[in-house]
Amino acid sequence: MRKLLRKILPQALIDVYKQGKKRAAARQREELAKNSQAVSAVDIITTLQGQGIHEGDVLMVHSSLRKIGLVEKGADTLINSLVTTLGKEGTLIMPSFPAIGYNYDYLKTKPLFDVRHTPSRMGVVTETFRKRAGVLRSLHPTDPVIALGKEAAYLVKDHFGQMTPYNDNSPFYRLCALNGKILMIGVGLESLTNLHTLEDAVPDFKYPVYHDTLFTTELIDAAGNRRTMQTKVHNPVYSKKRRCNDLLPHFEAAGILKRFRLGLADCLLIDAQAMHAWMLENYNNRGITMYTPQGH
Repeated sequence: MRKLLRKILPQALIDVYKQGKKRAAARQREELAKNSQAVSAVDIITTLQGQGIHEGDVLMVHSSLRKIGLVEKGADTLINSLVTTLGKEGTLIMPSFPAIGYNYDYLKTKPLFDVRHTPSRMGVVTETFRKRAGVLRSLHPTDPVIALGKEAAYLVKDHFGQMTPYNDNSPFYRLCALNGKILMIGVGLESLTNLHTLEDAVPDFKYPVYHDTLFTTELIDAAGNRRTMQTKVHNPVYSKKRRCNDLLPHFEAAGILKRFRLGLADCLLIDAQAMHAWMLENYNNRGITMYTPQGH
């Protein structure tokens, strides 16, 4: 329904709708504060540990802080709780994409991506995490990730220069190789970037999910050097055909994910490698993709 509304409503009405949602969320947080129902660091850590997130895990997090409700001290508390849960041997990863909307439209504006300073447009949690000391960011113009912990350098180091952002040198594929987990807090599978690892893993993927245009982009790396790389981006025509959340019943039936709640947020915990393997098998045998969730 949200995708349909974006297609038919003018941007001014969409902006009014978003502002209304933000005001409603603010009122909800005020009510929670009055009733002493704020979510604390202890609440978050206890919940995560109870759902099977352990010290030493490699964890990709997609989140909506607003959906949790009132979190004591906001994004920093959520991030601190995640880091504490994963411990010194763990690794925390988040997307830090610089654009909202289609990357095809974004790269047509010829942006200069600065790995040190270009903001993340993936929510307040990601932007707060990006600015934290010690966090590394992959050098990629459209799909960079940020990471902190034992495996951070390995995850981000080879993203630069890749023609497609989800191939076997990407942080997303390496998350699978490390038997990592994916935590979705208050967001659905439409935010699950690792779904794209299927497209890059299959030679001659049968749907034209990448646009024919090959973009040459400029970037500034962590040392301040200007660099150039070429990349493909997803085809907006096919991006509009995604039906990601229709994959939920498949993943649940296969035991790939489980549901729980954190504060007021509906959450999903996903086994990244198991999901990738399931997608490959069911693409080959049944034609299941995010574009054809019921198969051929």
